[in-house]
Amino acid sequence: MIEIGSRARTLPAPPSVVWDSLVEPRRPGARPWLHLLSDEVDPRVLAAEKPSQAAWSSLWPSRPNDQIHFALTASRAGGTLLRFTLLTPDEAPDQSKTGHLRRRLNQLLFADLRFSYGQ
Repeated sequence: MIEIGSRARTLPAPPSVVWDSLVEPRRPGARPWLHLLSDEVDPRVLAAEKPSQAAWSSLWPSRPNDQIHFALTASRAGGTLLRFTLLTPDEAPDQSKTGHLRRRLNQLLFADLRFSYGQ
């Protein structure tokens, strides 16, 4: 697998809550946060080990073999350090596409998901 991108940021919720959000992003009663673009599809959960790891299938039909892996660790302030790693078994996309994929994951996780926790 080739690493296309990786980033870690803290979220205010504890790891078990973030893990639940990742594994069931459209869970009834949860605040909506997974706002996909017209060229994106809901991910399938490929693997999950509560509360420290999860993996998604690709959000992009044009890149069906890509995977998004998540590592969750408790932060000092009671929140979560969330790291995503975008991987592919295929050729890496060009710089423009790579930038788009990274920006989308940053938006979804470190803006939309964060805001769903009230921050």
